[in-house]
Amino acid sequence: MSGALASDLRNLLGEDAVLTEPGDLVRYEEGWRYGKGKALLMVRPATATQVAATLAACLAAGVQVVPQGANTGLVGASTPDASGRMAVLSLERLNKRLEIDPVNRTARVDGGVLLSALNEALAGHGLMFPIDLGADPSIGGMIATNTGGTRLLKYGDVRHNLLGIEVALADGTVLDAMNLLRKNNTGLDVKQLFVGTSGIFGVVTGAVVQVVPVPGQRATALVGCASGEAALALLRALERDLADVFTAFEVISAAALTPVFVHHEGVRNPYGTAHPPVYTALVELASTLPVAALDLAALLEERLGTLLETDVAEAITDVFMGRPDDFWAIRHHVSESLRGEGRVLAFDISVPRSRMAAFTEAARALLAAEYPFVRCCDFGHWGDGGTHLNLVWTEADAPIPAVNLVPELQSRIYDLAVTNFEGSYSAEHGVGPHNQRFYEAYTPSLVRAVNGALKAHLDPQGILGTTRL
Repeated sequence: MSGALASDLRNLLGEDAVLTEPGDLVRYEEGWRYGKGKALLMVRPATATQVAATLAACLAAGVQVVPQGANTGLVGASTPDASGRMAVLSLERLNKRLEIDPVNRTARVDGGVLLSALNEALAGHGLMFPIDLGADPSIGGMIATNTGGTRLLKYGDVRHNLLGIEVALADGTVLDAMNLLRKNNTGLDVKQLFVGTSGIFGVVTGAVVQVVPVPGQRATALVGCASGEAALALLRALERDLADVFTAFEVISAAALTPVFVHHEGVRNPYGTAHPPVYTALVELASTLPVAALDLAALLEERLGTLLETDVAEAITDVFMGRPDDFWAIRHHVSESLRGEGRVLAFDISVPRSRMAAFTEAARALLAAEYPFVRCCDFGHWGDGGTHLNLVWTEADAPIPAVNLVPELQSRIYDLAVTNFEGSYSAEHGVGPHNQRFYEAYTPSLVRAVNGALKAHLDPQGILGTTRL
């Protein structure tokens, strides 16, 4: 089967567009964190028409297709299974279209354009795509997963910044909804059907995104908080006073913060030799106004100083003003540092912001009572209700082997978040094979039925992707 399909695809796309040798396939077969399989072949079309032709050929051959952007996802949705019967459709060559309209504040791009390439092109116009991430995904992949990022509080996720879309469907046709308008109330917003679906409804080959002016100045502070409730009180106060310029509110527990300074000597510890408080909040303000019109650093310092004279004061243990790059370096080194502490089980959870502190305390209590050898090293985007509840342990201390412990902890923590705190088991990473069983456990049956009906209509033979919605 692979020989005939590969030959057909080479005739359609060119000799070097199809890879079949095992050594050439390796980097397309393993995900960033989860997902490792074996591909039948890998194909890399360079236009939307070629993507559609690829899908038509695979449909005719009865071969399942796994769409893959930059392969930076964290739920295993962009890699094949172990069967060796799936074709990987990479968008790495679909990256030529990058058209910027600075007056309309939009960019029209191919699905394979990387976030870094888009922002590099936008920089010359004083603009940026405001989804801030540690990875460098493709725009099509960001749409397929509805990426959030650290500044969702101010700018929203990909869904909020998407105006138009172009999608190659499973039957080889191309849906063109490349809308340039912010106001277009003419019925169903069809592009949203493809956002967050991991490519199983269609392959995103193009998009129109709205972009924003690059801030002329930023101001940051680290604020020590005596408890989770104190962090939420700080968030509420800052939104009340500074909502117009408030761009990020990240919260890091002491258990997640301390390893950063242990494993990265070059990252300055503002607490010195003192132990960090229960939580540290990273606060950021940003504005396009010049400092002469609005000095953000002075404004932030003044507002935090004022808070120290209110009833929030007892809950605030420390305030450090500093350079944004220095403080963000601390935040961005957390995940890497935790890996130096032992085995890490990372969670991507959201709950209503008002319940974040209570949820975290409930998770800690559960671990203390039933898994005392596991440390909760949580951090995340408390400003938008998201937390990376990372659990850390050493194999030597665990009475349960990891192969059994990991699914047990996942079930316990996810059930706590979804059932007890009205939360989600996937705040921004998506479903994918990694979260498939939790989708089936927690998604209402009628919602699953609607999603299934859409899938059956758009891809009746079920050839797209490995996620089942």
